Amino acid sequence: MTLIRTSLTLSLMGPVLVWAQEMPFEAPPLQPSQMDFGGVGLMQMPTGRMAPEGEFNFALTGSDEYLFYNVTLQVMPWLETTIRYTRVNDVLYSEDPSFSGDTKFTDKGIDLKIRLLEESQYLPELSVGIRDFAGTGLFDGEFVAATKRYSNPNVGSFDFTLGMGWGYLGTRDNISNPACKLSDKYCERPSDFKGNGGSVDFERWFKGPSALFGGVEYQTLHAPLRFKLEYDSNDYSEDYPVTRGKVDMTPHTPWNFGVLYRLGHMADLRVSYERGDTLVAGVNLYTNFNKMPSFWRDTPTPEVGDQQPDQLSDVDWQRVTEELDKIAGYENTQIYVEEDTVSIVGEQKKYRDRNEAHEKAAAVLYNQMPESVNIFTINERNGGLISDQAIISKDKYRDFAQVNYIEPKIEDAVSTSNDTPQSELTYDGFKRFDYGFSPQLVQTLGAAETFYFFSVGLKGEASYWLTDQLEVGGALYWDWYNNYDKFNYVTPPDGTTIPRVRTMFRAYRDEYPVTMQNLQLTWFQEYSDTMDQQFYAGYLESMFAGVGTEFLYRPQGANWAIGADVNLISQRDPQSYFGVYDEKWQYVPEYGDPFQVIDKGFTGFVSAYYYPQWDFLSNLMIQVDVGQFLGGDVGTQLNVAKQFDSGVIAGAYASFTNLTADEFGEGSFTKGLYISIPYDIMTVKPSNNRANFSWQPLTRDGGQKLNRKYDLIKLTDERNPWFQRPNRSEVK
Repeated sequence: MTLIRTSLTLSLMGPVLVWAQEMPFEAPPLQPSQMDFGGVGLMQMPTGRMAPEGEFNFALTGSDEYLFYNVTLQVMPWLETTIRYTRVNDVLYSEDPSFSGDTKFTDKGIDLKIRLLEESQYLPELSVGIRDFAGTGLFDGEFVAATKRYSNPNVGSFDFTLGMGWGYLGTRDNISNPACKLSDKYCERPSDFKGNGGSVDFERWFKGPSALFGGVEYQTLHAPLRFKLEYDSNDYSEDYPVTRGKVDMTPHTPWNFGVLYRLGHMADLRVSYERGDTLVAGVNLYTNFNKMPSFWRDTPTPEVGDQQPDQLSDVDWQRVTEELDKIAGYENTQIYVEEDTVSIVGEQKKYRDRNEAHEKAAAVLYNQMPESVNIFTINERNGGLISDQAIISKDKYRDFAQVNYIEPKIEDAVSTSNDTPQSELTYDGFKRFDYGFSPQLVQTLGAAETFYFFSVGLKGEASYWLTDQLEVGGALYWDWYNNYDKFNYVTPPDGTTIPRVRTMFRAYRDEYPVTMQNLQLTWFQEYSDTMDQQFYAGYLESMFAGVGTEFLYRPQGANWAIGADVNLISQRDPQSYFGVYDEKWQYVPEYGDPFQVIDKGFTGFVSAYYYPQWDFLSNLMIQVDVGQFLGGDVGTQLNVAKQFDSGVIAGAYASFTNLTADEFGEGSFTKGLYISIPYDIMTVKPSNNRANFSWQPLTRDGGQKLNRKYDLIKLTDERNPWFQRPNRSEVK
């Protein structure tokens, strides 16, 4: 309640009435914090809380027995995901020193938590979660947790949690499993796993012993400081250090106590005393992908002037193209003139927000064109494809620029058409030859031989457009350093049912310091404003050569698309720059038994793309590919990506094929994660390029796709912008 206090002050000028408003003290808000395992929680125990949508959290947590590396992302307001690597300090990866040496056992786990109920005045926030649902079973467990908040401005805020756990979270067995009363199959938890790790052992979920857990998180009146207290539902009898390392982890008490100190808006420091004898310490670094505005030093938009040339013959076309590049971001511009219309075709390399690009291009053209020109049109070139046309009215642009009406928007001056310029080319600024260099890092985490595989080097690319639709291009990779010589995968005696596809990557790194990644001829064909196709031939990627084609049907503005690709391939011989294998069976002593390669093969897919319009699945892209993978296995790859307000894209994919888990090997099926970050939120200059980071926990031969140079879904992005969506965070 706001208090108003009134006082009367006497002065030489007479009585003065002074109103003073005293604002009440408000306790610091209690923001969700992370637990030891990653994900919002107390220490060992989860809570029902969710972090704000878009929060990305990296944590490092250590104790005597474990070292946790956690990455947690709040994908949706109701969905939390965690990836965790756990190094077990007292257990080796393998008892065979020739295989893994002194590498500590490393567990890879993925956790999910789903919110079932938001907190209200009387009801708690309720969530259900699966821990280590696609791992080796080291920490596998399930839980239901409810959390309710109580705040007092004189004391602080308290988050009270009560939950029930199964599996790793239920070993204390302090309450009967309620599911057991529904069916006897829930009374015992199966003790076996699906062998190779990475599989989803849903047959174990919510079965066997269960236990109650709970606790409280207290936000003090000093904003950075908070305390945690929890009752632990795990008795640690099934932890790997106990079962495999003969370490005594018997808790002296089920109560754990912790302290958290928040450093501004980017980090948390955590210290806890657990099990009555174990000190645990950790640090969290976090940001929010929904709140990453762009801050640019940009070329200002020219003001509307009155010094235009008298006629078209007086226009300095080279200057026009230079300003379109520098100010509006349109490169390699071709200019067409027909009566009162000037049309440009160029590549947009600067702005994700096409409204900004249109405004700046209109400003340049307005000041550089004579009075006789009334219409400006813009077609974007993406690869060898030309997008739909943006038509800008010169008079409407002038009204916008001079603010001749209320709340002007550049969109008021722009309309669209599926036309392309039909007149003769007036000025050709298209530079047909292009080249560039960029650093490249390839990495793999958590392998048996070493925790971190990597290769770092320099990639050089060059291309030449023989016509407006036909390109020849290639890329070389100069390997500066890699440690893939430690990768010692050998062909198992019973592993000859599938060719060696990706597990041969060591051979492609070790033979030459400079390797050819790509050398191909590509033809782009547009049949209409909804149908496009590409044809390509050559050395398609670092491991495969061949010929192929991709077709895409994508209506303008539609939230879906359908495509297909067909490829005839041969596997490149790593001992030759230009050679391919001409025999199916190969034998290299250090690779173990004789193994298969692809001398002549086929891979191809039918693909569907969908961008849901539902609020609870907002800003998602779902891609489903059905067909034949590189190794000849047949199945489906599911790819789901989420785009946040800043333009950051986080996605996950998984391939499910007709290979059994035993045939596939460790990992059971191919899966991976990736993050795509726009350059313009990391630099001070606008750019519509992206930095891409991918993670695949294990490299195996099943479920692998060809790495094509171009994808039509990206080249036609303007029809329903996804990769080129403008930053919707706080305005720059």
